[in-house]
Amino acid sequence: MPPLKELPTRPNPAGRSKLNRRQALSLLATGMAGGLAACSKPDEQILPYVRMPERIVPGEPLKFATTLPLAGIGRGVIVTSIDGRPIKVEGNPRHPGSLGATDVFAEAAVLSLYDPDRSRTILHNGAIAPREALNRALVTELSETRSSQGKGLRLLTGRTTSPTLLRQIDGLLQAFPAASWHAYDPTDDDNGHEGGQLAYGQPVRSIADFAKARVIVALDADPLGHGPDQIRIGRGYAISRGEPNAFSRLYCLESALTLTGAKADERLALRPEAIERFAASLARELGANASATELADRERLLLRKITADLNSHKGEALVIAGPAMSREVHALVHWINAQLDAPVRLIDPIDRTPSGKQAGTLEQLAGDLDSGRVRQLVMIGVNPAYDAPSDLHFGARAQKAAFRLHMGEYADETAAIANWHVPQSHRLETWSDLRAGDGTASIIQPLIKPLYESFSEHELLAWLSGAEDAGAYELVRQTWPTAAAADFEAWWRRVLHDGIIAGNGATAFSLAAPLLPPLADPEPHDKRDDEISLVLRPDPCLWDGSYANNAWLQECPKPLSKQVWGNALALHPDEATRLGVTSGDVVTVAANGRTIEVPVMTEPGMAMGVGALTLGGGRQNAGAIGNGVGANAYTLRTAGNRWHLPQVSIQPTGRREPVLTTQNIVRTPEDVRELYPLSQLGQPLPGPVDPDPPSLMPPSVKPGDEHAWAMVIDTSVCIGCNACVVSCQAENNVPVVGPEQVAMGRDMHWMRVDGYDLGSADSPQIGFQPVPCMHCEHAPCEPVCPVAASVHDSEGLNAQVYNRCIGTRFCEANCPYKVRRFNFFGYADGEEYGNLGAESYRGQKNPEVTVRARGVMEKCTYCVQRISGARRAAERENRPLGPDEVQTACQNACPTRAISFGDLNQADAEINHKKADPRHYALLGHLGTRPRTTYLADVRNPAPLNPEGRT
Repeated sequence: MPPLKELPTRPNPAGRSKLNRRQALSLLATGMAGGLAACSKPDEQILPYVRMPERIVPGEPLKFATTLPLAGIGRGVIVTSIDGRPIKVEGNPRHPGSLGATDVFAEAAVLSLYDPDRSRTILHNGAIAPREALNRALVTELSETRSSQGKGLRLLTGRTTSPTLLRQIDGLLQAFPAASWHAYDPTDDDNGHEGGQLAYGQPVRSIADFAKARVIVALDADPLGHGPDQIRIGRGYAISRGEPNAFSRLYCLESALTLTGAKADERLALRPEAIERFAASLARELGANASATELADRERLLLRKITADLNSHKGEALVIAGPAMSREVHALVHWINAQLDAPVRLIDPIDRTPSGKQAGTLEQLAGDLDSGRVRQLVMIGVNPAYDAPSDLHFGARAQKAAFRLHMGEYADETAAIANWHVPQSHRLETWSDLRAGDGTASIIQPLIKPLYESFSEHELLAWLSGAEDAGAYELVRQTWPTAAAADFEAWWRRVLHDGIIAGNGATAFSLAAPLLPPLADPEPHDKRDDEISLVLRPDPCLWDGSYANNAWLQECPKPLSKQVWGNALALHPDEATRLGVTSGDVVTVAANGRTIEVPVMTEPGMAMGVGALTLGGGRQNAGAIGNGVGANAYTLRTAGNRWHLPQVSIQPTGRREPVLTTQNIVRTPEDVRELYPLSQLGQPLPGPVDPDPPSLMPPSVKPGDEHAWAMVIDTSVCIGCNACVVSCQAENNVPVVGPEQVAMGRDMHWMRVDGYDLGSADSPQIGFQPVPCMHCEHAPCEPVCPVAASVHDSEGLNAQVYNRCIGTRFCEANCPYKVRRFNFFGYADGEEYGNLGAESYRGQKNPEVTVRARGVMEKCTYCVQRISGARRAAERENRPLGPDEVQTACQNACPTRAISFGDLNQADAEINHKKADPRHYALLGHLGTRPRTTYLADVRNPAPLNPEGRT
């Protein structure tokens, strides 16, 4: 479809259709035929039904195990499909990369599947071309290349851990010995890789076990933040905070506030160069031969605390460094962890070919392009024209290659500089395989036939090798015959069922003690106060920009700023005052002769002299949703400074641009104390609050009730990742409203994550509190509804009857928790934002949840459709519901298992154990609403003032 020039939030009444009745009926028939063809299962498994199998019931969901990637790392998922339509992603509990949970990127994958802006056909110089034309071009190019053994052939991929793709790359390089393979991921930690090489003399991958760590020191690192290992690390962090006698302590030194810093027990904001000095001082305290470093008083105090903690918890202490730290600091961290006997496993890199070949770098490829040594450039699943370091001038240099082929899900910025573009199938449409962060392999199986004329990367590699008719299914199966026992077919079915190839993970190995890297004498002082450095971070919603056209993620609030639909330059409030700017002022950020314009947003957690900006904005060829949203931070990035620009210039432009946020972080001390209780480990906790204070109203839970549903959320382990928010949106057909409506305060999320600042202006400490509907027993919303649309059922659910609602909004006004959302327009019913009303998006809708119309109030339902489904299943099997059988969408998504849901009338339900916890409290409990959604208070474990003290 042609790109949209504008993104209307409402249809234009003047734009009436010019179709006559005959044309309209013809288009309707064509659309129905196309829809029926698209929403079908893959070719390999399709058989005509003579008799309907028992497990196939129209309208009933089926679940399939598969794998979704992030930055090339696989996370196992279970996808729900109804009538051949994938509609919901949940974690696979058997998979070490997901452990039964998800993140925002996995949850949003189903929306990307149905994106009408996805590439649909092969393009040659921007025009539609048949596959036969591409085959002829490939035959011509490869015949010339074969005579020179591939001298001018270069293959560029993202970071890949697919055993099948790596095997194919091996075969291609054997067929063309003079060719070379390069890999690039804009979120990769190059300093971390080089630091491992420096410490051990060989490439290594380290896997830290956070569940076994009682002391964690993060040096400008964000392990709890969004990334391929967030789920695994988040689960380990929650486990380490579960037992009072083995409660972990988290130290964080960082230049910009992160999720790890928000949850830290001790946090210090410093410039990156000051953190590197601190790391050298820490190594010296632990026995390294390093010169003394001058530290500020607060740094020396924290150093004493950390040193005492690390020395007293050897075998249970862990130090990690972030990508902005130099390779020497990363090597130093390896040395420190070896001294501490840290819970870290070392494994071989998981992105090598079977013969051990390692991909070249993007810098090497750019050099070959510039020198004219490349004739054929094949780019698979990457977008370097957008996200490559700007000093490589990749777009201009790539033009020197005569044959440029790009494969991607979108006709993006790199497709625009290629003379051939091949549509890439979505991961839910094709066969493949991937490895998790620990090396465990799993199979990607399709849940739907490709919606468009797209192909897999395995098919393209086969074309390059001369096998034009090879399919992804057979190519993947050819990789695994040696892993199976005698019966390959039985093994294959078991692997597809379980979603994991058991016993295939990387084996940890032991190496000689890491070398202590040479430490340069650090400068004794920070830079001048008027110098500003810039740190870059992956966006917590858009990641590296590849999710820019996903409307769910564009409207998902960033955890620490609550910003949506864009990015902003984060500055400390005092730094902004010094520069003469405030939040919303547009500034010019310049570095190395390149500039961008971006609005300012003040954040108290920033270090002075540091600005922070997320990647992923400023796309030009993302699609109707993502084009032109935010600023492109890649413009400032260089190959030598990918995560930290030592010096930038910031100048006001005199313009203002509203920074769209859904809410503010609560910082008023009295509000924080009332709404977000906090206790310190070791201090006496208040006894359980009586959930039923004296009242003339009937009791909350009646003894004869069959079920009494309730939810408890543990704020101590909630990391604010927003997985619950997007999971709720996918499960319950929650609409996107767009930036114009967000600016008017009309976002529609049923679940929000409130942030509370527990610290001071100079040292914020953020706590997260997910807020769904409270399902109050004495609900203020119910008596004010004039048509009884807001009612209470016998199981404690506060229900909303959509076809009764007349839109008075009295219930919203009377709700003290502000969890109700009103459809001011038909956000999901004829007045969708942008192209969200496209027919393809209808495939994602959950048929068990009503799509609400204009003028209707909506809110969290405790996933009543799941309660109903579990009840029907129990009735069919003639058994009672299990104590924890019903799981809500938000509960399933949570990486840290902070959310518990169950039946209060079942004594062995987990929910009752949670409610008996001394930390249990009700939000605004003094109002007497008797909410069924309650909380466990946050607990922090700060170091004792006496560094020699023990906890």
